[in-house]
Amino acid sequence: MENWADNLIYEYEMGRKDLSAKKKELNDSVMDCQDKSQINSMMNGMSESIEWMTKGREPGKRRGADKRGIYQRKAMTEMDMFPSLDITPKERELSEVEKQSIYDVLIDLSPRERQCFLLHKVYFLTFAQISEELEIGRSSVQKYVERAKNKISCRASVVQCS
Repeated sequence: MENWADNLIYEYEMGRKDLSAKKKELNDSVMDCQDKSQINSMMNGMSESIEWMTKGREPGKRRGADKRGIYQRKAMTEMDMFPSLDITPKERELSEVEKQSIYDVLIDLSPRERQCFLLHKVYFLTFAQISEELEIGRSSVQKYVERAKNKISCRASVVQCS
């Protein structure tokens, strides 16, 4: 079953195909060369739009959407991490306010800081294990975790002063 996005991608592909056919009809005159340049620009824009729509992220980005973009916030809310917050000591469960506070703190971290911090503090992985898992240097993992801790402690001190 096709949805509106599939139809839009199809329309862009057909438009790009029509532009290509129009470009082949043009000659080598000065006016036609200007038209070819304009058509090339339009085709490149359409190709980029098609890639964006099919992959769901900015073309040329290897690791997903722009850092600190709206996609980061959307992904954060859809993470499977939050059900794990229900696993607490038997004394009590986290309230919704506490869960929201944790979310607010974590959303301030960069994606990599959040990833390294959670792997280290929640899943108890060592820096070496995280380094191997994420294919980054051990010292990088350590820096990400330190930055995350600093941001969290700064935010906690601001909240306590309020």
